[in-house]
Amino acid sequence: QVQLRESGGGLVQPGGSLKLSCAASGRTFAFSSYAWGWFRQALGKDREFVAAINWGADSTNYDDSVKGRFIISRENAKKTVYLQMNRLKPEDTAVYYCAADLLNVPRPGLRAYDFWGQGTQVTVSS
Repeated sequence: QVQLRESGGGLVQPGGSLKLSCAASGRTFAFSSYAWGWFRQALGKDREFVAAINWGADSTNYDDSVKGRFIISRENAKKTVYLQMNRLKPEDTAVYYCAADLLNVPRPGLRAYDFWGQGTQVTVSS
């Protein structure tokens, strides 16, 4: 059984920062074999790609809306992937989800991902 748990969400003012974490668990789960992605879903909208990283952390992919503001990283020894979010905007408000892709390619398509977390709420408001 694979479990992904996001944390670090909350309320932040525009221009502020948050760092999300996603911890993976599961007895047979080979964390380092997967690519990892972050997605988000705003109220009333479809889930959309934010960022992804391969297992070696030498390849990343970002949506244009967050490029230059967000940074995805991972610590394989801790089975954790992070999303550092800087210069946050009200339009970044959403539930943020992490997901794992066995193909180990940092792809933007939702259907590519095999496992998903439950999400963490990020609200950017003054």
